[in-house]
Amino acid sequence: MNAQNVNAPSAYFMAEVSDKIESHTLSILVDNEPGVLARVIGLFSGRGYNIDSLTVSETEHEAHLSRITIVTTGTPMVIEQIRHQLDRLVPVHRVIDLTVQARLGTNDKPLERELALVKVAGHGEKRLEALRLADAFRATVIDATTDHFVFEITGRTSKIEQFITIMKPLGLVEVSRTGVAAVQRGAEGL
Repeated sequence: MNAQNVNAPSAYFMAEVSDKIESHTLSILVDNEPGVLARVIGLFSGRGYNIDSLTVSETEHEAHLSRITIVTTGTPMVIEQIRHQLDRLVPVHRVIDLTVQARLGTNDKPLERELALVKVAGHGEKRLEALRLADAFRATVIDATTDHFVFEITGRTSKIEQFITIMKPLGLVEVSRTGVAAVQRGAEGL
């Protein structure tokens, strides 16, 4: 073997470098039965894939179907592998990559929203500033005492992150988040 071949990167390595890491939102329609969520999550953990956000709820009561929304990151090739592996699970009826669907429809992202409950403790000027900023973010006060507020805020993940960052110096105590709920744009359903 000559020295030139030893130092040359393989085609596999070159393809890996050219693919950038992206965030994708997957919507999965599954049977609402015990163990389904564990099987879906097991697929991710067994292959070393990370889940950035996860929501699940029964959406079609008569048909006993649930919708799982997962936000994950990876190269386009890895995301496609995840989608195909999810499609092969027995209780899975349909898997849609909402991020790809949005791009095909000339949008950057699908319609995504998240809910957060944000507890802020403070007195005096910090308390007034927290209220003023919450109003600017359209967050509502759902609990209040003389020493704290609990705000409810909905919106894109970036809006939630920005609100949390702004509340940190004002006395952020605790945050509880739902994870992303998402649908594709247009008249078609999952």
